[in-house]
Amino acid sequence: MTRQNAEEGTRGDLLELGAFMGKSAIFLGGYLREGEEFTVCDLFDSPAPDESNLAETQDSYPTLTRRGFETNYLAFHEALPTVIQAPTSVVADRVRPASCRFVHIDASHLYEHVVQDIASSRVVAAPGAVVVFDDYRSEHCPGVAAAVWAAVATGELHLICVSASKLYATWDDAAPHQAALLAWLEGRTDLWHGVDSVAGQSLVRIGDQGVVPPRPPQPLRAAAEPEPAPAEPAERAAHQPGPRPGAAWRKLAKDLLPPVITRAIVARRRRRR
Repeated sequence: MTRQNAEEGTRGDLLELGAFMGKSAIFLGGYLREGEEFTVCDLFDSPAPDESNLAETQDSYPTLTRRGFETNYLAFHEALPTVIQAPTSVVADRVRPASCRFVHIDASHLYEHVVQDIASSRVVAAPGAVVVFDDYRSEHCPGVAAAVWAAVATGELHLICVSASKLYATWDDAAPHQAALLAWLEGRTDLWHGVDSVAGQSLVRIGDQGVVPPRPPQPLRAAAEPEPAPAEPAERAAHQPGPRPGAAWRKLAKDLLPPVITRAIVARRRRRR
């Protein structure tokens, strides 16, 4: 997205399928430019469209609510994205065709739903758009892997690169994206990379061990000071353990930052000790 923002000729909207509590949406919102629209589609706390999706939602996202997402997002941005509270199957009808330069897919992990999300991404993708898939290799999400690699094997979806948790692709020629990516990687000493051939396509693999994390999004305003707790007797207070150093930071990072950035920040803090 940094490359897209730097190139004046690359215009288009942003789309995220599956938002959970807003972790990735907060990052994506920082790349939104004037005249562009950011759309987020998620069931949130609406009824699931089928029994399998209902079981998945109850098992994996029992605390997900639209209010929770909006509260988190507005802590970092002045205005909400366009929110579609519905199954992601409606996206092709609710988002303008060929309008999105970047699509992030992290909704249902069920094979049939991922197939639908892949098809929808093709409808809404602008020429040269980047489509990103989360959980493409997670052991608890085999449906995502099956759907994504099937689209690659047919030659329709063109690979750009993979990291530990994301697969980046395009419906158009991947060569320009890969050339720019490899040029950028040559200047990075903290990222390992290699190039493989998969299903007749070139694929850049990126390792993030030791990566220097980018600056995380900054809240719009400082967190309110917690109200003082009632005073305790001195003898009892002496035996109460205090908060662990960095506990608040770790909770915020876990809630809002992508895993690759959280791991990198934790590793760097440990090396400084």
